[in-house]
Amino acid sequence: MRRTLQPAALLAAAIFASAACAQQPPASQHGTVAQAVNTTVITLEYDCPVLRGRSIFGELLDYDVVWTPGANRATWIDFSAPMKVQGQELAAGRYGVWTIPQENAPWEIIFVSEWDAHHSYFSRETEVFRVEARAEEGANMEVLAFYFPLVGPYETTLRFH
Repeated sequence: MRRTLQPAALLAAAIFASAACAQQPPASQHGTVAQAVNTTVITLEYDCPVLRGRSIFGELLDYDVVWTPGANRATWIDFSAPMKVQGQELAAGRYGVWTIPQENAPWEIIFVSEWDAHHSYFSRETEVFRVEARAEEGANMEVLAFYFPLVGPYETTLRFH
């Protein structure tokens, strides 16, 4: 009887240890931001990379290389109705968000149809829309954040910092 219990006890301990490891919080926490603009809802989901004393652009990430602003999975944005982004029409739906950070020029913001992707698998074939955005230097932040600093009845500004 004792020999039968030992393997069962070891199996139970292994399952418990495995479950405990699976419950560890991720290093990059999940973030969601949503904003209504008139009757349209904009929702953005991302995983928040943390600096942890590192410098990002020009060191951890190269300039002029496609990057998704987030960690683990590609950041995505959802529009409940068609939108104009910098004057250009973008259909309602969900899009992956990628960018090309540039040191001394506007950044390119790229919307792709493949929104459920790993953060390192950009495919130019899935590109739907591309615009330029002016980068501004801001206060140092430890964690990436997206926010809407200006919201009007017919327009908004989305920033990430």
